[in-house]
Amino acid sequence: MNKHVLAGISTAVLMAATPLSAQSAEIFAYHSWSADSEINALNVLISALEEKGHTWSEIAIPHESESNIGLINLITGGNPPNVFIESSPGLYRDLERMGMAQPVTDYFSENGITDNLPEAVLQSITIDGEIMKVPTALHIDGMIYYNMDVAEAAGVDPASWTSLEDMWADQQKVEDAGYTFMAMGGNTFQAGYLFHALVAAMAGPDIYYRMYGEEPDPTVFDEPALTEVIEMHRRITSQAGDGSINRSWADTTNTVITGEALMHLHGDWMKGQWRAAGKVPGEDFGCINIPGTQALSVTVDSFGILGGVSDEMLQAELDFAGIVVDPEINAAFAAQKGSSPVRSDAPTDAMDQCNTVVLNGLETIGGVQNPFNISDGDWHMSIWNALFEYQSDPSMESSEVIDMLRDEYDAIFG
Repeated sequence: MNKHVLAGISTAVLMAATPLSAQSAEIFAYHSWSADSEINALNVLISALEEKGHTWSEIAIPHESESNIGLINLITGGNPPNVFIESSPGLYRDLERMGMAQPVTDYFSENGITDNLPEAVLQSITIDGEIMKVPTALHIDGMIYYNMDVAEAAGVDPASWTSLEDMWADQQKVEDAGYTFMAMGGNTFQAGYLFHALVAAMAGPDIYYRMYGEEPDPTVFDEPALTEVIEMHRRITSQAGDGSINRSWADTTNTVITGEALMHLHGDWMKGQWRAAGKVPGEDFGCINIPGTQALSVTVDSFGILGGVSDEMLQAELDFAGIVVDPEINAAFAAQKGSSPVRSDAPTDAMDQCNTVVLNGLETIGGVQNPFNISDGDWHMSIWNALFEYQSDPSMESSEVIDMLRDEYDAIFG
């Protein structure tokens, strides 16, 4: 039940304002959200789904699980979810081969959705010419969120930094004032995201795509810029204290919220934690792109929906898809999650100055796709593991990371 079925029913499926569906269904979902901000955002979608008469059940696998193996096991084990968070194009191609892929190209076109999606979003959700994903949240993978009270107490102004050198020049002031300069957590997820955000920011799009392309270019390992990124990764992660081991990104952000540290360099979903704590952008916290950045790594969190199901269940899945991309609901979701809306026609009254930094940055600096959308999964995870080992072993040299990456490249691409 793929595109030909969708074309037959999509015109009858309207957006979230439509009356209750003729038949209710239980939507079984697979996702990776567990932080307070993520759950608050997800509840926006669940409430709208329940208003349509459907119910919700879920399996949540934390980000740090590092792979989609749980999702694959559900699918191959005969208990596949109806909707699932997944970025890897390979998974959708596998579903196509299994007769379980479900494009939403026609549905998006017939309901006026496609024309209101920014190019960065469309690029992320399109696979082999078909829109296969339902975009949920637009994020920048590497931003700096900082505590304004700590900055004032230390006599520093992160908004004035135009380079990483400017940033580090203020380190001593912050530490002399009794604060940690930069918060850092301790798992592969945070180590990996920090690295690819720095590759985009410091080395630029060419080296980024040579590193993270569908088939990486092994000559990238010879680039001095890559070594500089690795050494910057060391400088940042060396800020991690004893309490950082196995600390999640959300708990790491909370050390900035509570005033232990000046800032956290991580994905802009950090904003959801600040808002969940009742903090206000521009009053309690500020947000900037990595100083001197050459490119922004862009994540578009997206749901896939399952094909090969009954007409009734597909109708319910499309009800959910319509909810996710409804401009008002998506804006409300973004306000809770810390993301920017995925639609260009989303109401602006729900946006704040950090959304403006994101959207202006995409327009003036430009973005590159998150590795999950373009890289071989084994290669991507090998990079995470290598950089986390580097973070965990202060005696490890940057050249050893390069050697490890060369070995992993040879083992995967041979």
